[in-house]
Parts: sequence; C-alpha cells; structure tokens
Amino acid sequence: MFGLGMPELIIILVIVVLIFGAGRISEIGGAIGKGIKGFKKTMNEPESIDVTPDRDKEKPEKEKEPQKPIEPK
Repeated sequence: MFGLGMPELIIILVIVVLIFGAGRISEIGGAIGKGIKGFKKTMNEPESIDVTPDRDKEKPEKEKEPQKPIEPK
C-alpha cells in the first residue's frame, strides 16, 4: 500500500506522537471512530420525507387575495 514498509510506518507513528502527544492520540482516534460510525449510520438509514409545510410559500390570511365569485354563463 503506497510502498510503505514497517520502518516508514514506525517513523510516521513517532512523528505523530511527538506532535500530538500520547494522550491526545486516543482522543483523536475516538473522534475519528465516532465520525465513521455516524457516517455509516447515515448511509444505511432510509431517506425520510420532509412533511413540514413551507411557510415561505404560504401567505398569511391577511395577505391572501379574496376569491372572486364564479359568474354563471
């Protein structure tokens, strides 16, 4: 995978530990795990239908135009 061997991975791990510290690495790993879990959950859920009325499209009662009576022909 990308031509990385064991010595390269160890060097990368040492650099990460020096930058973030040993305690912070577990927090970062937990956050990444929660993010992946949430993403998988979202991808597996069926899409929900939004049934809330769109209030921007509806006019309030005061602003609605009065209906004209239908004239017989």
